Amino acid sequence: MLIDNVTLVVKAGDGGDGAATFRRDAMTAHGGPDGGNGGNGGDVFFQGSTNVNDLREFRYKKVVKGENGGNGTKHNGFGRNAEHIIVLVPLGTRITDVDTKGVIEIENTTPVCIVKGGIGGFGNFKYKSATNQTPKNRDFGGLGESKNILLELRIIAEIGLIGLPNAGKSSLLTVLTNATPTIGAYPFTTLEPNIGMYGKHAIADIPGLIEGASQGIGLGIKFLKHIEKTKILVHCIDITVNDPIAAYDTVRKEFKEYNEALLEKPEIIFLNKTDLVDEDAIKIALKKFKPLKKNVFAGSVQDEKSIHDLKIILTDLLSHGS
Repeated sequence: MLIDNVTLVVKAGDGGDGAATFRRDAMTAHGGPDGGNGGNGGDVFFQGSTNVNDLREFRYKKVVKGENGGNGTKHNGFGRNAEHIIVLVPLGTRITDVDTKGVIEIENTTPVCIVKGGIGGFGNFKYKSATNQTPKNRDFGGLGESKNILLELRIIAEIGLIGLPNAGKSSLLTVLTNATPTIGAYPFTTLEPNIGMYGKHAIADIPGLIEGASQGIGLGIKFLKHIEKTKILVHCIDITVNDPIAAYDTVRKEFKEYNEALLEKPEIIFLNKTDLVDEDAIKIALKKFKPLKKNVFAGSVQDEKSIHDLKIILTDLLSHGS
């Protein structure tokens, strides 16, 4: 199960308390103040990692807490500064502050500080002065920051396979990569994105979109957000349906209503399942798509030549930085 949306409480460590002590030993009966400062609390960082695929770590873990700083001690002993915590998340994770709505995108492996630890309090030694030789006051450590955050995984794949349910996306992913998604001749076989590698380029098989996806029907919003990060779209259309153009327009309409920027992505239209229709049906379908002036061709995962042609187009688009 792909865990791609979780809410967490992230709490940095509190600062340690300063000490209020006075030097007392065999040689000194009434020494001056020697209370040390408290240590700083630990920060909490989030860092992208190529070795983490989803957010399953947080399925049951709902609180991430930093370490507290150590308390100050006598003999001007400073409390230990707490170690910072680094939480690994997949590249493509969006972190939203639930209260302020601030957003951080984790797109590389540079650690990002989410909450800062509290500052350690001063011990009474810090308050010694010419006018106050025996201060008894000390500071408590500062509280670490706390935030309620929403983690959303937006898969970073350069190529997205899109289309209505049962358009053959999972089968196409299989022949283009070494991925092994669940495949079946019925809608909604794919309930979560599958990822494969086309050379060094990631391809995501996005679960089938349906009319109303931009309003959340059929988990549409969840699926559409994964498409936002892709660079190239391969729009799979089942050539055996009554109206392939209507199938194409359904998905494009949902793109427009969700985020019009999706309409500007380079797109290859792959009229799939040509092994199930005759040559006349293929010619008619290609003629209908010709006015779109896009990369449109018909093929089948059973036809090595059509897959070879698709790979050539994909390689060309990728080489031009699309």
